[in-house]
Order: sequence, then C-alpha cells, then structure tokens
Amino acid sequence: MTESGGRVAQRRRTRRTIIDAAARLMATDSAPTVDEIAAQAEVSRRTVYLYFPTLEQLHLEAMQALLLSQDVEGALDAAAASGDVRTQVDALITEIVTMSAQMMPLGRRIIRLTVDPPEATAEDAESPRRGYRRIAWIERAVAPLRDRLSDEQFERLVSGLAMVISWEGMVVLRDARGLSGADEQRVIRWAARSLLDAILAEGGGTDPSVEHADQPG
Repeated sequence: MTESGGRVAQRRRTRRTIIDAAARLMATDSAPTVDEIAAQAEVSRRTVYLYFPTLEQLHLEAMQALLLSQDVEGALDAAAASGDVRTQVDALITEIVTMSAQMMPLGRRIIRLTVDPPEATAEDAESPRRGYRRIAWIERAVAPLRDRLSDEQFERLVSGLAMVISWEGMVVLRDARGLSGADEQRVIRWAARSLLDAILAEGGGTDPSVEHADQPG
C-alpha cells in the first residue's frame, strides 16, 4: 500500500471508530456530547471535529450505524423460507415496528437532521444515503415479484413501501392518529398489502406467492 493509500485507510478507520463510539453511547444516551464521544473513541475533541464539523452530523451517522445493528436480516432470512411475498413484507414490518418501540426517539432525530441536514463535507461522500438499508430490506422482501413486474412497476412498489414502512409513517400514526403497538402494525401491514395487491392487479392477475396469504388482522 502506498503512503497516501495508507493515510486514506487510517482516516477511514478513525472515522469509523468515532462513529462506533458515538453509536455505543447513543444506545444508552440519546445525545452524547463531543467530550463523551472523544473519550469513548480515545481520540481528541479536535479529531472528532476534524471528521465531523457539527455534533448533529455525527449523531446522524451514529444513529444510522445503530439502526443497522438490529437483526432485520435474520427476520428476513426466516421469512424467506416461505417463498411468500406477504410473509416477507410482514416480517419486515414486524421487525421494524418492534424495533421502533426502543428507537423511535432516534428515528425522530433522524427525520429532523435529514430535513435540515448539516452542511456536507468531503467525508460525507463516503457515507451511504440515509435509508439505503431499509430500501435494500424492502427490495429483498419483494424480490420474488421482480420477474413478474416491469422495472418501472417494481421500482414504484419499492418506493410506495418505503413511504409506508418508515419512521415518518410511524410518526404520523403515533402523533396524528394516536396509534401504537398492534394497531400501528395492523395499519402498516394493511397499507403494504394494499400496495402489493394494486401492483399485481396492474399486471393482470394474482401472483402465486401472495395468492393465499391471510387477510390483515
């Protein structure tokens, strides 16, 4: 590895160390300070600010890392054995809604920080867009329909489900509708299944992988 390549690799490791330290703290404290994060990462305050000019930017990165630590993949693995799209989408919804019971405060902060994000830096180019993992989960859940739908239909289905299975959607259900727990999950599942039914109706028939699924309840 060249000297310049080594410096780039070291910068990436340091950045990841800071993010991981912040994520560990945020698992127990929703808003750790720069001093606390620096101490956890064993770096100086100056180093933290070198990589993250604002504390909110670091909080956003750490919240995304913390969300990725949840075992959604395991739930999708278990559901995939059924070969049924609705079962897989239901498993994703169940996992995310269950996760939200603990992580909704962080989800609200993600919404606030991404609506009015901090000024981007060169380091941000290496960071994936917020929500990319959720999109990947949705795409995986509906993958059995990819051959049945056109590219436009598949992408539209994923976009529609991304609106339904989201922090923003859950905030609406909780704040505007006063729902929680089973009621919240029932509405999200119903909305997701309605999107599935609608896209399949466009295709001129019902896909065998969703034909015999239970009705919402």
